[in-house]
Formats: sequence, structure tokens, C-alpha cells
Amino acid sequence: MFILKRQDVEISSIQHPKRDQQVPILYYQELTFRLISVFKANQEEEARALWRELTDNRGKACVLLEEPERYSVWGKIRLEQLDSETGSHSKTGILIQASLLLLQAVYIDIEELLGTRQASLFEKDIAEVLLEKQFPQVSSSETARNLLTTNPLQLAKLPAWQENHVILLLQELHRLGKGYFGNANFAKLVAGTLQDMPSGERSHFISWLNQSPLSKLWQ
Repeated sequence: MFILKRQDVEISSIQHPKRDQQVPILYYQELTFRLISVFKANQEEEARALWRELTDNRGKACVLLEEPERYSVWGKIRLEQLDSETGSHSKTGILIQASLLLLQAVYIDIEELLGTRQASLFEKDIAEVLLEKQFPQVSSSETARNLLTTNPLQLAKLPAWQENHVILLLQELHRLGKGYFGNANFAKLVAGTLQDMPSGERSHFISWLNQSPLSKLWQ
């Protein structure tokens, strides 16, 4: 929708209606935008790819903000939407939920592009990883496979993992995915996989991802 410079916009923050946190808000020509993702100064290509994916392919009203030290993508929002568009998970819960969505997206792509036999092999591979690394609440191959098929957005209770489990899962998922597909292109458009998450939770995960050791793998 728009590619703007810092001098074109006003940025402030407002208090989240349900949490003890501030929400970054961008104002441009009486329109209001909420932060979706932040990229480093050397990630212009990735920032533009996300902006084009959201605007051209998904029909979202978005701003790509160009600053000397970073790029950021913002999505149009009405302030009264904040209450309904933000979820209620803890910060760690958001990371767990998003990592499970990425896991399922890779699994679905393997099944659709490579066939059911490869998907079955992937099921076994991911189960081995979760069991060998002793992920909490993964006690058998069956419970591991359930994580591939149960929508994490509808789970009454997420697995009791910590941030280190999320990092380990995404590292291993990237390694396995690269082996199955022969390249790492499957990991480029994370945001598109997470569109069903509440926007506040999606923004939190992507910001965390950009600042984590995983940023080079999943961007």
C-alpha cells in the first residue's frame, strides 16, 4: 500500500487493553497501523518480500517503513480492534503456538509437494527429535504425531515447553525441512504461515524471531 520514510509518519505507543505492555502504533494521513515485523538494515529484500506478500497476495493494507537502521512492516488497524485482535497466551505460550504452526506448515508442504510416503518419514523424524531431546509432554511417537495434526490455535492447553525448547524445535525443523526440500526456501515467508494468529501475538513472535539466533534460518 505505502512505502514511507520516517519523516512521513508519526509513531507512538498506546497501552494494551489487557496486558502490561505498550503497543507501537504508526499514524499516516489519519490512518492507523500496527507493527507486524521489524527487519535489520541489511534485510531490505526480506522486508520488501513480506510487504509484497501481505499487500499483493493477501490484500492487506500495509506500510513498509524505511529507516536508516531498520525496515519495518505495519498493518492497518482500527484502535478498537486491539481488544479483539490480541490473544491471551503468555509470551512463552505465543512462541510455542507459533512454532507448532510452522511445524504443521512444513509437514503439510511435504505431504502436498513430496507425497504421503515422505510425509510419513517426516512424522518419524520429528518424533525422534522430540523424544531424543526429551521435550516435556512428548512421551511417545503418537503424542509427537498429534502435534502435527492438532490445530495449536484450538488447544485448550499448550505443551509445557520453555523458550529453549522452541529454539531447539525450530533449529531441528529447519534442518529436516532443508533435507526434504533440498533447500531452505520453505522458511522464507514465516508471516504468511502465521496469519491465523491474533495480530499482537504474531507480531510478538516475529519480533522475537528477528532478535533470536534463529533469524538467519527463518527469514
